[in-house]
Amino acid sequence: MSTKTKLAKIRSGSRKKAKAFARIEPGTGVVRYNGMLLETLPEYLQAVVSVPIKLIGDKRFSVNVKIRTKGGGPIGQAYAAAIAVSRAVVDYFKDEKGLKEKILSYDRHLLIGDKRQKEPKKFGGPGARRREQKSYR
Repeated sequence: MSTKTKLAKIRSGSRKKAKAFARIEPGTGVVRYNGMLLETLPEYLQAVVSVPIKLIGDKRFSVNVKIRTKGGGPIGQAYAAAIAVSRAVVDYFKDEKGLKEKILSYDRHLLIGDKRQKEPKKFGGPGARRREQKSYR
């Protein structure tokens, strides 16, 4: 008898300047973020990254997730990681009915991404929109 095992899926996600790559493979439910266990991260980052993992329910104990991030800041990296994990989960559990719709109904940006970027600084002032003031009196 041949048992059909699922192959590992690697998907990417990005948010602002941050990029993340998630690898999902059969396992015991271990989630690693840049080589560290997810539980060792600060709580505000854990909350963002663990959302797609919690949405798959008890199936999360049948897979291992490895996440690598680069660029941007910690929050942008966390959101990019959540997007990458969501895409990998949907790709890995293709046969699961309604999983994609469940993730989309929770937060559309977990699969589609958020295209907003920082506005660049322009001449004549210290920021993107602020300008030097003039006084006519």
